[in-house]
Amino acid sequence: MSMRDFQSGEPVSAFDQTVRTQGFEFTGKHMLACMVCFFGVIIVVNFFMATMASRTWTGLVVKNSYVASQQFNVDLAASAAQAAKGWRSVVAYSKGVLTVEVSNRKGVTPTFSEAVISYGRPVFEQKDTTVRVPVNAAGRAVLPVALAQGDWFIRFETYVDGEPYRRDARLSVLASGVGEVQ
Repeated sequence: MSMRDFQSGEPVSAFDQTVRTQGFEFTGKHMLACMVCFFGVIIVVNFFMATMASRTWTGLVVKNSYVASQQFNVDLAASAAQAAKGWRSVVAYSKGVLTVEVSNRKGVTPTFSEAVISYGRPVFEQKDTTVRVPVNAAGRAVLPVALAQGDWFIRFETYVDGEPYRRDARLSVLASGVGEVQ
């Protein structure tokens, strides 16, 4: 015997009969579960993102922006004086060895005995490293260091002929273990 829809009088299938006799009712418990799941996902994602952010870059560029702005003009003047003297440096990295070589306009290596090399990831300051490096007879500062693939900042500081010299470089280490200065 087939059932008919009481409003239209049309025959009703067995599937429609099952749905009507075993209908689903959305209750307050279901709504509570939806809300808990929805906000639970948001809270978990926010916690994860906050944890990752606090473990990497602090967001602090300088400790005191006013003092840094005053020092900027001094750094700019020192950079211009350094450029006027014609000093140049070549930064190279290959298979675990970072090399910095300084020369003047004529290609002659000036005299300096010790240098300071700082290196680290551009936005991960917790692992920045500063090392004093001796300079070999050829006038090269050589630092054996294992740099992983990716971008690195390199800062080289020394005194050349009694004058301060500084070189900042961005180094991109490739999968082959060779670095390219950008």
